[in-house]
Amino acid sequence: MHASASCLARAIKCALALWWLACGASLAQAQSAPAPSTPSQAAAVDEGLTWHGITLYGIVDLGFQYDSHGAPFSDYYPAGSADIVQKNSRQSVNGLTPSNLSQSRVGLQGVEPLGVGDLKGVFRVETFFNPQSGDLSDGPKSQVLNNGRSAGAQTTNLDSSVAGEAFEIAYAGFASKTFGSLTFGRQNTLLTDGISKYDPNYASQAFSLIGLSGTYAGGGDTEDKRFDDALKYTLSVLDIGHVGALYKFNNSNGSAGSAWQLSGGGEYAGASVDAYFAKTRTAVSVSALSAAQVTGLPALGYSVSNSLAGTLSDNTAASLMGSYVFGPVKFLAGYEYIQYDNALHPFPAGTTIIGGYNLAYVSNTAYPHPKILNVYWGGVRYTAMPGLDLTGAFYGYHQNSYGTGANAHCNTTVAGTCSGYFEGFSFDADYAFTKRFDAYVGAMYTAVYNGVANGYAFQRNNIDPTIGVRFKF
Repeated sequence: MHASASCLARAIKCALALWWLACGASLAQAQSAPAPSTPSQAAAVDEGLTWHGITLYGIVDLGFQYDSHGAPFSDYYPAGSADIVQKNSRQSVNGLTPSNLSQSRVGLQGVEPLGVGDLKGVFRVETFFNPQSGDLSDGPKSQVLNNGRSAGAQTTNLDSSVAGEAFEIAYAGFASKTFGSLTFGRQNTLLTDGISKYDPNYASQAFSLIGLSGTYAGGGDTEDKRFDDALKYTLSVLDIGHVGALYKFNNSNGSAGSAWQLSGGGEYAGASVDAYFAKTRTAVSVSALSAAQVTGLPALGYSVSNSLAGTLSDNTAASLMGSYVFGPVKFLAGYEYIQYDNALHPFPAGTTIIGGYNLAYVSNTAYPHPKILNVYWGGVRYTAMPGLDLTGAFYGYHQNSYGTGANAHCNTTVAGTCSGYFEGFSFDADYAFTKRFDAYVGAMYTAVYNGVANGYAFQRNNIDPTIGVRFKF
């Protein structure tokens, strides 16, 4: 097995080398930005499949990936593989992976002039799927399928805001160039829009930490990358500036489960800068159940087929992101501060979360002191020729020491509360054969250190060479 894996690794390295030799410095068109996230962007989409103001659109993204240290791939997790090193990363794995550059999806969007100035009615619905399996993308399901398994027996499983919903995006509202846009429903947060805009890899899952993990776009928890029951407003100011506000209702009394965000920024002479602030009450992060927790489920009256363990927190995030275009080169960078505190108003065990999953066990004391992440990234996109982009990027974060007693101020692997850090590097190329069809190749290296590496009993680094194709309509 080790010999065959070694041969496969060498074959992939040779394939990558041949690709670069064939394409040289002239590979190029940029990875296209993600599907439109605002009504004004939606209105500008190619209308080749538009009828009476309603447009059908979609993306199918599928590739082949080799992970030096990973776990067997999932049919349900949105990225298929973990892409970055995880606690269950224990062996070399390879296979088809979905949505490496862009989330595979199919959607409908509509724009209808209302006859009052430039005011329009808008709507948008999107379904996310995994083309290698034909299943709806569902992060929590990938975890449920690993309930009771030790790390050495697990397949890829991670939390996600994508939880098998019929529509991952579903909103309606109004849009006007003069008065801005106001939309209601399940939609991306302002911070998520910012990550997609300022990530050098435009939120790619195979080549970007902040694209793969929704923790950063979610202001601390991946399930908050998109909000149900959200009211979102954005406004352009004098064609060079813009502001935004978002509020998530909890459909009840009190603050538990509510959230709000603010943003502001502008563009001038090739430069673009945006700032964001986010506050989330009783954020939820879930994981697969341990064997002992599975044993205890019957006494609680919960089913192993939809139950998970959850950690609750009140999260605060602030971020500054920017880019600068100089001819064929685009520089992008960002910084985000995230603080986790124990939730003041926790949900009880048995609470139903996104996708209809059940919080069978709840932890509300994970943060004896505030946990703080300092997240940073930067990179360059170079359009080597019409049709081809080369992208190089660096991602990282530092975690403070937030434990007590013997683990106070520690910076080793002895506990997950010790200070530590993560680092990742990626390089990739995307070539557009036509407006709708492109091919890509690249790899991301990731590693964990000190407290962040606590519980990584098998491996502490991974590289994920990936090659694939993407069709957009």
